[in-house]
Amino acid sequence: MTKLIVALDESDQWANELVAKKLEGYVDHFKVGLTFFGSAGPLAVESVKRYGNVFCDLKLHDIPHQVGNMASVLAGHGVWMFTVHASGGYQMVKAAVDATKLIDPQSGELSEGPMVAGVTVLTSMSSKGLTTVGQGEDLESQVRRLARLAVDAGAPALVCSPHEIAALRDEVGTSVPLVVPGIRPAGSDRADQSRVMTPGQAARAGADFIVVGRPITAASDPLAAAKTILEDLG
Repeated sequence: MTKLIVALDESDQWANELVAKKLEGYVDHFKVGLTFFGSAGPLAVESVKRYGNVFCDLKLHDIPHQVGNMASVLAGHGVWMFTVHASGGYQMVKAAVDATKLIDPQSGELSEGPMVAGVTVLTSMSSKGLTTVGQGEDLESQVRRLARLAVDAGAPALVCSPHEIAALRDEVGTSVPLVVPGIRPAGSDRADQSRVMTPGQAARAGADFIVVGRPITAASDPLAAAKTILEDLG
């Protein structure tokens, strides 16, 4: 069954924590993104972790050494999943994956840490947008290419728009969890998203996780908004 990740993207730590608290017991996964992490640092993770699993969506993209170091930091904070840009290359993604393997202090054995999710093409990007940054290949081919690279480098999960779910199922199979942003309930504003679907459409297409932010967090009743989306997921 498709699961809901609620994106806590405000700069106010207490406002984000209040939303998480209101959703406790109904939503088990929360996203900490750039704005929240930038304003509160690691406290963003710690403040939300008590309410559910933390998906740290910082989209790491740097030289392999730096990305590996940051991956170790995030693993140490107990995040459930974090993102890296697959466009950073095989070695960069592999460095992140390798850094998530943790040593159990009690047994001394190697254990798996957080999942690394390879970001393919941002949901705000269109085919025209890819061309402007020198990636002239059609959008689906670029998504497939980056997904294959990330999985080959060891990333156990992928991030894609809802419109590329079928293509990635064909490319990497059904065992790789797909995290899908670009979700907007029927009638809501697309804002800066380009390739979108409703929660129900994404679930039927085969998303494992959908990421929804403003339609829930900016609602007058976040819990009611979340319940409506959960009902749409079936």
